[in-house]
Amino acid sequence: MLLKTFGWSFAVTALGLVAAVFYGGWEAFGIVAILCILEISLSFDNAVVNAGILKKMSPFWQKIFLTVGVLIAVFGMRLVFPVVIVAISAKMGPIEAVDLALNDKDRYQQLVTDAHPSIAAFGGMFLLMIFLDFIFEDRDIQWLRWIERPLAKLGKVDMLSVCIALIVLLITAFTFATHAHQHGGAHVDKAQTVLISGIAGLITYMVVGGLSGYFEDRLEEEEEREHEAEEEARRSGKQASAVTLAGKAAFFMFLYLEVLDASFSFDGVIGAFAITNDIVLMALGLGIGAMYVRSLTVYLVRQGTLDDYVYLEHGAHYAIGALAVILMITIQYQINEVITGLVGVVLIAWSFWSSVRRNKALAAAEGGAEGSDDKAEVSSGV
Repeated sequence: MLLKTFGWSFAVTALGLVAAVFYGGWEAFGIVAILCILEISLSFDNAVVNAGILKKMSPFWQKIFLTVGVLIAVFGMRLVFPVVIVAISAKMGPIEAVDLALNDKDRYQQLVTDAHPSIAAFGGMFLLMIFLDFIFEDRDIQWLRWIERPLAKLGKVDMLSVCIALIVLLITAFTFATHAHQHGGAHVDKAQTVLISGIAGLITYMVVGGLSGYFEDRLEEEEEREHEAEEEARRSGKQASAVTLAGKAAFFMFLYLEVLDASFSFDGVIGAFAITNDIVLMALGLGIGAMYVRSLTVYLVRQGTLDDYVYLEHGAHYAIGALAVILMITIQYQINEVITGLVGVVLIAWSFWSSVRRNKALAAAEGGAEGSDDKAEVSSGV
């Protein structure tokens, strides 16, 4: 099971590290290894959230997520995305931007750093909406009840999460964005840029999330009708038609996963510049890390981990909320990537520990109930 799920990750790791040695020697080997660890630590909460969505998808789409999705994640977000950001911010062509990334690494790093406010606003708003929609939903299982119970009641107010997200964006634009951090320690006013980017992130979430939710609901309705049709066909001896909507629903859920992964990767791409400004080493290290995140997502789904440890998903969403806030703060202040990674790891570890305690308490309660039944049977038989 382990080799089947992580086999591609192990193979990509070996190839990536060998390529790093040929490209820049053992120093490059060390840089790629560090970047891989950085990506995994920053994106572990991403794997947990992805698993919650991926478990609703068929094995076919899980394979698509692990293959085609990885190509998008590695080459799209870890290699193409920084170049596109440079091309847009510097108003240059894509070929010129690639040449800059390969031959003028310092200038390339400067342009990406200067574009950080818009990146952070877009990703921060997208992630904040994920957290708010989760925390305002009324759930049967609650982790931190003293927080989640009153918020679930507030969540009955229509569009509350959108209103709060817009308030956060306005506060960010007129506080942190007025003194946005730029390359070399300078600070400039990026309020307008942050507002536009943040609204774009909000719109992206509403469009992609809305479409995936719409088709998921349609799929559930169609499955109910299919079940009724199968029952009718079984009684009449006819053959029932297959459901064709599953592909659309799975496609939009897949699209939602890719946008979600993109939002998570922003801090990893920006943080990688603290280690190296070589685009090749960056793509190798972050790409290997992305492979492990993908494999971990599939592993969590196939092992049923989220069903066994019910608070993990809660911890991951709290980590998402923390990351959204951190991204907004980094518009003005620099925050070490170790702190960002530790916040997510601590929250997920806490939720895992809470899940273990819950499982032990339930097992003890069931054992006590069975013991009471046994005693009752013995006493009644006397």
